[in-house]
Amino acid sequence: MPKAFAHLLSPGRIGTLQTRNRIVMSAMGSDLSGEEGRAGDRIVAYYAARAAGGAGLIVTEAVPVAYPSGYSRPHALALADEVQRQAARALVAAVQRHGARIAMQLNHHGPLAKRDMLSGQPLLVPSEPEPGPRARQPYLPDEADIVRRQWAGAPPVTYTALSRQDIAALLDHYAEAARHVRDVGADAIEIHAAHGFLLSSFLSPRSNRRTDDYGGSTQARARLLLEVIRAVRDGAGIGFPIWCKLDTQEHDTPGGITLADAIETARLAQAEGIAAIMASCNANLANPTALTRSNIPDEHEWMVGNATALRKALDIPVITAGRIGFARANALVRRGAVDFIAFGRPMLADPDFPNKLAGNREADVRPCVYCYACISQLSFDEPVKCAVNPATGREAEVRVVPATRPFRIAVAGGGPAGLEVTRRLALAGHHVSLFDTGAELGGTLRFAALAYPPNEKLLRWLTSGVQHASVDVRLRHRFDAVDALRLRPDAIVLATGMVIAQSDIPGAELPHVFDGARLRALAAGADPASPMLCALGTIAGWLGVRPGPAGLRRLARVWTPFGRRVVVIGGDLVGLELAEFLSHHGHAVAVVHRHAQPGRGLYLVRRAAVLDRLRRGGVSIITDAQDVRIEDGWVAFRDVGERKIEADSVIIAEATPDHPASPAAFADLRIPVHEIGDRVALGYIEGALASAARVARDIGG
Repeated sequence: MPKAFAHLLSPGRIGTLQTRNRIVMSAMGSDLSGEEGRAGDRIVAYYAARAAGGAGLIVTEAVPVAYPSGYSRPHALALADEVQRQAARALVAAVQRHGARIAMQLNHHGPLAKRDMLSGQPLLVPSEPEPGPRARQPYLPDEADIVRRQWAGAPPVTYTALSRQDIAALLDHYAEAARHVRDVGADAIEIHAAHGFLLSSFLSPRSNRRTDDYGGSTQARARLLLEVIRAVRDGAGIGFPIWCKLDTQEHDTPGGITLADAIETARLAQAEGIAAIMASCNANLANPTALTRSNIPDEHEWMVGNATALRKALDIPVITAGRIGFARANALVRRGAVDFIAFGRPMLADPDFPNKLAGNREADVRPCVYCYACISQLSFDEPVKCAVNPATGREAEVRVVPATRPFRIAVAGGGPAGLEVTRRLALAGHHVSLFDTGAELGGTLRFAALAYPPNEKLLRWLTSGVQHASVDVRLRHRFDAVDALRLRPDAIVLATGMVIAQSDIPGAELPHVFDGARLRALAAGADPASPMLCALGTIAGWLGVRPGPAGLRRLARVWTPFGRRVVVIGGDLVGLELAEFLSHHGHAVAVVHRHAQPGRGLYLVRRAAVLDRLRRGGVSIITDAQDVRIEDGWVAFRDVGERKIEADSVIIAEATPDHPASPAAFADLRIPVHEIGDRVALGYIEGALASAARVARDIGG
């Protein structure tokens, strides 16, 4: 066992449950179940992959205890009838076959039960909610259309404050669900009492304003949870491992759960015989950033401090999660701050990371870039996906299959799409030659890593995968028909990126304006001692400019030729990331966007977080700007009227893709040609890697 992760990889115990290590797969909604609550092949393969990857314990997504009521996802994992239970047995067996333990999470979504809202059923709550704002999410037009279609014809939302009869029925549901969990062979139960769902809403003084035995003091608000624990224990049997997921705090929520409340509730649950606590947190849904400030945090180790305080107050194990690096996870377990570390997004990015850590191969772990593609999917009732791992949720479809007959493949373009297709084809046993016109591999990803550091880890992982796969790499070389004639490959893959149309903005030629051509000149001819902004490289990359290694090093290490007042024209992914970078480094920044909603290229949850940080940082974001023109010292445009913004420097951070030249140069060779990445459509990292995986499968197939 590698010393670096000896504590994280050491065996663990929760009550009578023993695990092979302290790595837990967090419960996460997936929408991968089959119809009517049945676990089909797709979700079985999804969980089995994480078990085979070495996780010690897998906690399933929520099982709705009152199915077909009280749940949110359209494809829930249910245990209400024998058909559902038989399917769940196959899921449990698939996980256990690989040596992992499996807990099933029991929940009633209560005030957040979306399926009940859509069907007109009243939502179960502790008290009638006080009217208040809900978050206005920064939907793009196509996303807004999806949401409108989802809610079209939905009746007004109504509520039912639970009566004693309702509570008795709820307890019966929990007891029956617990019996079913044991019946299908699972190893443990997690009771979900967090994140604003029914049990959490009883625990929160903000939402629980009851005056009976279930409201008032912390102990009274915890009464329903304690009764649920007893019901679950009665259903599952004495000695069956049961634990709770609790909010240790409700952020941005005046009158919400505090850490002191959580500690008192956890002590009551411990006295009731609970075997562990999963320490989580919640945030106010009136804010569009609620998810990134709660259990799926943007900030590193967001929940660790509260989890550590909880552990000091208890005599049972504590599990926590929240963007914790592997080395830090090991250190937290080593010093007893917590007992288990739960991983969510990293499990989606690389289900094999526990085995890789155990094999001293941390560098081989495919990194999560925290883009929130996974959780953003669920806002639109779509199955989970991962931007960096095309196989997530499609494990049976998108996998590397050893070649029965190795082919010779030529790949043109060493950006993320070219690297991924090369890596996959080489792993399958094909003979791959990779050509790139640059002096280093990485393409646009090398530049995107400058302003957003998580991309740097993905860049290293992709380039390392190619370098270790015995690929014939040819840099500073443009692949053409002569190369194809010489190599005579069985297939050609073009991953050379998009072609950018010249900006149509009047004034783009002025000396204080930075566009693709200007960036190219700066990167190629700059004095090494002159200051440059590393984020120039980001713009250069997305605009198809490749400065080369010397220019890139200059861009990456120095400061800026920009003046204090900067206007960024273009409010999608590149422009917003650049605006955040510049604002952080002291520039007065305004973003002028020529469309209604900024943030294309950012997934919904991350988009909300980035826009919030920009606004809190004083960055002006002007949308629907028409007739944009650049003048000496100004950017002029029309929105509510004619306006001007002072600008010492202007950066054009929008790109208009043209269709790239067709592969006609290879037409006479009668060699199959495949196009991937931004040649096909501007899809950023996810589009690049997904198209690469599809083509690698098609060629190998």
